[in-house]
Amino acid sequence: MSSVFNKYYKKYDFWYDTHQFAFMSELQAIKNVFPKNRRSLEIGVGTGRFAAALKITIGIDPSLKMLRLAEKRGLNVYQGFGENIPFLHDAFDCVLIIITLCFVDDPKKVIAEAARVLKKNGRIIIGIVDKNSFLGKYYQRKKSIFYKQAKFISVKEVTDLLKNTGFGSINYQQTISVRPEKMERVEKPKKGYGQGGFVIIAARKGFR
Repeated sequence: MSSVFNKYYKKYDFWYDTHQFAFMSELQAIKNVFPKNRRSLEIGVGTGRFAAALKITIGIDPSLKMLRLAEKRGLNVYQGFGENIPFLHDAFDCVLIIITLCFVDDPKKVIAEAARVLKKNGRIIIGIVDKNSFLGKYYQRKKSIFYKQAKFISVKEVTDLLKNTGFGSINYQQTISVRPEKMERVEKPKKGYGQGGFVIIAARKGFR
């Protein structure tokens, strides 16, 4: 999978320039649950678009070419996979995983690794294109350069993985009600899921 992102890293990064309303809408949904002034890590940091906007300074990703762009955005980056995070236990207050979960080999292991490196009561924030949403169904049909290899995942599946890994206090934010290329404004996120194509699932380690 990293070879696809290495080959088309410029195309991937340019998407955020040509779909700014979608990016800003997704970013606002994250900000609604993101803890400020905490030591945070992004798994699957890519070119650093979200991390830089959120002032996250540390990220990992398999793609070296993407990491070089992330470095230019001021991030400290490490080549690595979410299934084997190169950090010690209890190292972070927050772990961010945006879109990445549908591209990994083992989502369960990625969430378990996130739990390992999170401090007690630390927060995990996962962003997905919900498999069951209009946008998830569209991308599954479209089979773009990136999404044709994705294993789309639903909100319920992510929620079950979180609960089974010891996370609780789960809440949701949703946005993107039309396809990104048709957006004419930034959308205000709504609580819950089932309407928006992009969903944020936030939870805390050790909460029940």
